[in-house]
Amino acid sequence: MKKQKSPPQAFQAHPWHGVSPGDAAPEVLTAYIEIVPTDALKYELDKETGILRLDRPQQFSSQCPTLYGFIPQTYCGEQVAQRAADRTGRKEIQGDGDPMDICVLTEKSISSGNLLVRAVPIGGFRMIDGEEADDKILAVLESDLVYGEMQHVAQCPRAMVDRLKHYFLTYKQIPGEGKRRVEIAEVYDRPEALEVIRRSMKDYQRLYGTAPRTTRSRPRKR
Repeated sequence: MKKQKSPPQAFQAHPWHGVSPGDAAPEVLTAYIEIVPTDALKYELDKETGILRLDRPQQFSSQCPTLYGFIPQTYCGEQVAQRAADRTGRKEIQGDGDPMDICVLTEKSISSGNLLVRAVPIGGFRMIDGEEADDKILAVLESDLVYGEMQHVAQCPRAMVDRLKHYFLTYKQIPGEGKRRVEIAEVYDRPEALEVIRRSMKDYQRLYGTAPRTTRSRPRKR
């Protein structure tokens, strides 16, 4: 009698450390989405457990107009900070110690986060939070019917860029506390976005090494 194979052990990969950014990264990559435009609460990945947790209610009426999350196996460390320092002339800048943030434009209505998507970077914001580099990569959902053919941030609707800038300049301000020093020092195009992502991948590898086992975001064959 042929011995049956045991089913694989069930587990959920850690979204930051256990998911690959993709073989084609940074040109086309996997992004983990934490929040969607309809969220009135801010969700954030718990770094230790890999579980999405409630961070706080949104303090103002403005909400992120795109899908928002991060790129797996990236880290905002020395190389990302050095790029920000070189471009802004501010030598005191350090990395914020988080994975690289990403906004993903799509015409589809997605009801909740905690999912992986394939995204194509088209630009980004060089955001400085106090003295920390906190870049925001701007991308489009791969094959999206409305945004999918965009290759450069200049092709993105000006109103969408302005809404994103307003959101990121205000969402960390807490009522009753002093005004937090947050600025967008530069809006950059696709080549610079790819450079920033490459640096964040190198920062991750330097700190954590290359993960021996990862989960790739390939669809199941039908």
